[in-house]
Amino acid sequence: MIAITYPTHPFKIKKEQGKEIIFDECRKQWVLITPEEWVRQNFLQYLMQVKKYPCSLIAVEREIMLGDTKKRFDIVVFKNAVPWMIVECKEMNVELNEAVIKQILNYNIKLQVEYLVVTNGKSTFGLYIQQGKFEWLNELPDF
Repeated sequence: MIAITYPTHPFKIKKEQGKEIIFDECRKQWVLITPEEWVRQNFLQYLMQVKKYPCSLIAVEREIMLGDTKKRFDIVVFKNAVPWMIVECKEMNVELNEAVIKQILNYNIKLQVEYLVVTNGKSTFGLYIQQGKFEWLNELPDF
């Protein structure tokens, strides 16, 4: 498991039509705060502030095609103009189990990244993939 210490951040949050929304700095738009979105926003701040990943190289909540099925990944980090890391976020009460690992492995069939990360905000696991071999990570790489 990877130990994550989330940085403090002055999130922009407001109420609109009775619902709380948060400004996503990478997407440059306001989005509804759900339990999963809260995990995603905090993890994005960790990537940007602690690991120094440039926001301009992070894609958030984008659609991809897996065969004939449309899916949406949570976070993909690009390096040298190609996908480098996939992060799958779950809300805090969701167990990071085999189904979550299968989900991110399915995304990787299409994206072919070096790093796979799953997090629920409390627990974070990462894999480094090289030549078809997987290695569990103790920490995420700096950018």
